[in-house]
Amino acid sequence: MLDIGGISKRFGSRQALADVAFAVRPGEVFGFVGSNGAGKTTTMRIVLGVLEADSGEVRWKGSPIDAELRRRIGYMPEERGLYPKMKVGEQLQYLARLHGLSNTDAAASVQRWTERLGISERVGDEVQKLSLGNQQRVQLCAALVHDPEVLVLDEPFSGLDPTAVGVMSSVLRDKADSGVPVIFSSHQLDLVERLCDRIGIIAAGRMVAVGSVEELRARDGATVLDVHGPPTGWTDGIPGVELVAADDPTHARVRLAPDVDDQDLLRAALAAGPVHEFRRWRPPLTELYRDVVEAGPAAADQPAEPAA
Repeated sequence: MLDIGGISKRFGSRQALADVAFAVRPGEVFGFVGSNGAGKTTTMRIVLGVLEADSGEVRWKGSPIDAELRRRIGYMPEERGLYPKMKVGEQLQYLARLHGLSNTDAAASVQRWTERLGISERVGDEVQKLSLGNQQRVQLCAALVHDPEVLVLDEPFSGLDPTAVGVMSSVLRDKADSGVPVIFSSHQLDLVERLCDRIGIIAAGRMVAVGSVEELRARDGATVLDVHGPPTGWTDGIPGVELVAADDPTHARVRLAPDVDDQDLLRAALAAGPVHEFRRWRPPLTELYRDVVEAGPAAADQPAEPAA
């Protein structure tokens, strides 16, 4: 398990991270989301040892991460860390060698990953001559070429077309299925929702929520239903029922108090008119993210996740 244990970091007068704590489990794809400047990249750089935390500790399999352990991490920075005038194949083989692979193993790994990511025909090209999307594929190859035990990826889907997004998503899922903890940051919340087992939301340097999408949906304990059919006003006077939204006269989204039975609500709707749809509202991650972040410091003061 990759355990980020209460790390804090200050840059001058700015508190960049404040007691950030979460864990990424073996075989799990963990989405790390937050606005620009929230602390995602700082956290990842501390995991890699590029930055040193003021307090707290990062551990892998129970041990503090040292230089030897970092060689077994695959890291993809948001800013491309490639040599622009170096040929793709030569660069990837060089990076594999830096991680301890032999010439033979490095060459085989370069061939395997460039084929998997669809850039095998570009191994003789200089990086600077590739499109931005293909440079992103090379960057992912660089993170994978030494068969890492942990993957830490900062905005890996940036600049990719839908085909490349599908390929990269498949690679990350396969690595997780082989037991590798995968953590990546992204602003593409629909992609995070589809791909990730769990999600961590960071705001102003604090973890404000950690869990699966279903767990985040259940944070306030309320039941929200979409009801199509009954005319306007059918919820008037029903105790414990709050009208959340009404897009048209025959559609209502309602929130139920904990003691209200949804079947009682269905009977009330049927009494008012025909019901064409009656279903639990499942808000997308975009809406969950907004609600969690807008909750502000009060939410951030609560521990996001028990210590591993």
